[in-house]
Amino acid sequence: MASLRIRRVDWLVGTTVLGSLLTVWLVITGLDAVFQFLRQLGNVGKNGYTVTSAVVYVLVTFPRRLYEMFGNAALIGGLLGLGGLAATNELTALRACGLSKLRIAASAVGVVAILVVAVVILGETAAPWGDQQAQAMQLRLKSNNVGLGGASGLWARDGDRVINAKGWVAKRTATHSTVQLLDVRVFTLTPDGQVTRFDWAQTAEHDGRQWVMSKVRSTTLDEGGTHSTTVASQTWDSRLNPQVLEQSVIQPQYLPMRDLRRNINYLEQNGQNPGVYASAFWTRALYPVNVLVLVLLAMPFSFGTLRSGGLGKRMFIGMLLAIGWYFLQKAMVNFGTVYGVPPLVANLLPAVILAVIAWVYFRKHG
Repeated sequence: MASLRIRRVDWLVGTTVLGSLLTVWLVITGLDAVFQFLRQLGNVGKNGYTVTSAVVYVLVTFPRRLYEMFGNAALIGGLLGLGGLAATNELTALRACGLSKLRIAASAVGVVAILVVAVVILGETAAPWGDQQAQAMQLRLKSNNVGLGGASGLWARDGDRVINAKGWVAKRTATHSTVQLLDVRVFTLTPDGQVTRFDWAQTAEHDGRQWVMSKVRSTTLDEGGTHSTTVASQTWDSRLNPQVLEQSVIQPQYLPMRDLRRNINYLEQNGQNPGVYASAFWTRALYPVNVLVLVLLAMPFSFGTLRSGGLGKRMFIGMLLAIGWYFLQKAMVNFGTVYGVPPLVANLLPAVILAVIAWVYFRKHG
């Protein structure tokens, strides 16, 4: 009988929280998508951008918005679900049956834990793919001679040359930040489309004044055959705009963990600070922990201040907690960046603080 009663409790709490969570999730994600669509309408007419392009942009970025909004939806949905049970005295009845606050909260967090697995998979598959398509659209909007080609990388037309870069990373120095292109290929063409020169470089980056290619192999084709030369580095006369590239293709927070790890390894092997990539990697890796701890910490409000409150009060408390969590996490990560704290520690510390607070509460109040 005891095990049957517990299963019924899980079902009651779980279904109530699930319904509230899904409703809040779709509402806030839908509102965010509508606002983004209105912003995109301001680009209609630029470089062939149409209303259809705006719709496609919103659709391909919707998986990422679902991923980003899930934490807030889980927090507010959990408060609304348990708050509703508290308002109808069902939580009081469960407490009278001998169930602890922690046991009831665990039922709510269990539902979130199941969903967060699916959300993480979404954030590592459909969301990065959609963001890649969106980045390509935004890049074409800002520069009609540059585009992204999925696995083939970045493509650009620069006068009589076609440029292809298989990868890129953000690089920051004391004076400027820029994009470092990797595995760069430059094809020089005649007016009728014949290749007269091919250049390959391991990297190419803008030093603030001009582009510089490193470890360059150049091959020219003429009537006498092919001729190849190699140099350690050389300047590259290109009209590619480094600011446009940086704003369009360097968004580490949208990359899947495998790509973040690849970029981190590359930067570390070349003696560079992985910086934003390491922070973005651990933010993604700890995403499930952060969501679950935040939801667990919010549950005590359902047993106390929200029992006599209405929907507005629960929403207010939920948004207040979400905003507080956002600023706490940003402050910790920025503190770690300034003072050299490892990104893992800086990203984990807010969750540890919240977990300790939740543990103290449930230990004291049952």
